[in-house]
Amino acid sequence: MRKTQFSKPHGTIVLALSADGKISDVGRSPARFGSAADKAHLEKQIAMADGVLFGAGTLRAYGTTMPIANPKLLQQRESDGKPPQPVQILVSRSANIDSSLRFFQQPVPRWLLTTAAGAKHYHSDRYRPDVTNSTGSEFEKIIIAKMGHQGIDWVDAFRQLAQLELKRLAILGGGQLVASLLAADVIDELCLTVCPLIWGGAAAPTPVDGAGLLSAKHLELLSVDTIEQEVFLHYSIKRAAANILNS
Repeated sequence: MRKTQFSKPHGTIVLALSADGKISDVGRSPARFGSAADKAHLEKQIAMADGVLFGAGTLRAYGTTMPIANPKLLQQRESDGKPPQPVQILVSRSANIDSSLRFFQQPVPRWLLTTAAGAKHYHSDRYRPDVTNSTGSEFEKIIIAKMGHQGIDWVDAFRQLAQLELKRLAILGGGQLVASLLAADVIDELCLTVCPLIWGGAAAPTPVDGAGLLSAKHLELLSVDTIEQEVFLHYSIKRAAANILNS
């Protein structure tokens, strides 16, 4: 059946993984195995985005997000008429987030994408509508997504993000969020850095975690770059002409 076309942000997954396809160890420790080159690559991808999307598990693991610090990237965003930092969009169905995390003191704009139940919980416990300054506040905007059979309705969520004038999204994980976005067919590209180590372990998380996709996503390789010991892979999602979603 032909899918309904809709206007959505261009979604790019940006992840570093081990040579055996893991994004962390079996203990799901914060993955800090990428090199300085990988960090620069990640910062460049973030600088190209209007919004950065990540799950609550990723935030709990790291406690922070990655703001743009490179002066050239900041200057380019200014030249493009963009704010210094893209919006950092936390995805949490429960909205049960520790507000003492350092993320909430970082000088970045923050939004929360949650469910109606999560929004009710957040409003009742911590939401401060009088605070609009990004530094030291919690969330400037709360987006309430519809729920589908498998969780958040990502078609609806991406439609809302498009209406909020976000044209490009960088998705930084974790694996379950990536899996749900791929299943919803809202991802356009993948930027994967293969790092020279092996984690092993059946329980170690992968870039596409969870129960697995019902049908394989076919990719088109756009570029391959090697910097020292790391391989940088850039793919686009291949779609049948009838199923292409407007970006």
